[in-house]
Amino acid sequence: MSDSRKTILYLMEYPIDLPGGGQESTRTLCEGLASSGEFEPVVACPTLLSASASSYPFRIVTYRSDENRELSKTKRLTNFFSRISSFKKIIKEVRPDMIHVSMSESLITFGFLRVPGFFAKIPFVYTDRGLRTGYRKHSMLCIKATMKKAARMLTTTEFNAKLWRSVIKTPVTVIPNTISTAFAEYDPDAREQMRKKYGVGDELVIGFAGRISEEKDWPKVPSVVKAIADAGIKFKVALVMSLYEERDRGIADDVKSRITAVIGQENLIYMQDLNQTEMSRYYYLVDIFIMTSSFESFGKAAVEAMSRKCAVLSTSVGGLTEVIGNSDDLYDMNDLDKLAARVRQLAGDKTALDAEREMFYRRYKDNYTTDKNIEGHAKVYREILGR
Repeated sequence: MSDSRKTILYLMEYPIDLPGGGQESTRTLCEGLASSGEFEPVVACPTLLSASASSYPFRIVTYRSDENRELSKTKRLTNFFSRISSFKKIIKEVRPDMIHVSMSESLITFGFLRVPGFFAKIPFVYTDRGLRTGYRKHSMLCIKATMKKAARMLTTTEFNAKLWRSVIKTPVTVIPNTISTAFAEYDPDAREQMRKKYGVGDELVIGFAGRISEEKDWPKVPSVVKAIADAGIKFKVALVMSLYEERDRGIADDVKSRITAVIGQENLIYMQDLNQTEMSRYYYLVDIFIMTSSFESFGKAAVEAMSRKCAVLSTSVGGLTEVIGNSDDLYDMNDLDKLAARVRQLAGDKTALDAEREMFYRRYKDNYTTDKNIEGHAKVYREILGR
């Protein structure tokens, strides 16, 4: 390793091999930085689920952690204080030139070290992957206190940047989110291959995918499916869910059973816990990808779908409005008639559907590629480190 490399330590509260926007974006960024030769990324995260740390082209330091969504307040507190201790130990061990806090809970954890004066000589930046308006009062107090010590805040949309600029003095830079390098190249033959694999001919395929979390609002997905079916549209559903904590399985089973009650078991294609290569293939199967999120800072799944030429329809929430960029493709969960009408319009006009798919692909290429994301971060690091 060249001595000229600057070490960037990434603090995370979820394993980097857990499917999710923050984890995958951090992984993609670190892979790009590691290959550039200018920076040495080191990731601090809980024990990996199944991957080997040696399989990554950058260093990973793990620590023990219980579930972050524990129902017991006592367990949540012991987990929090355990994380503070782990972060302190890891920072002392790695001795980074800069710290990049990748998630909100990690920022609050790090704040309990940085605000009292620990590691004051190490500059740090924070990527806010939520929305300023989505934090509870006590979280906002911790975040604002910690950000007074930060060199920079990064947001994934201008929408969120404006929210933060009104309440903090720390400079805010917008770097649009990116997706895994597994999505980098579009395979023109993959769509036909995937549809053949799952026995789909010319039928319309509607996709839903993501990890189980409150923000994704999974219990609403069967209602969306029913609204589309009630509009007289024939379709299959391609559903991907990522499970992490114990109660996730019950949520997944409920969603599946309610969907099949509407469209029948034969019209549900279900996949679970896919890696990024598998996810990049999954989207080829889909014509129209739908997001039901009640809260999104960005919406990584929307960009993944765009990269595979899916039409994308989404709830008009948070940063998703900016990412989608077209009011015709945004809807409100309290008015599913608009969504069903849009699906019916696209399903009944192949030319319009194809044009919509190409439009979203161009939007991905113009705004959300890996190269744009990596260079944006490298520029910020150079500015702060005086490179």
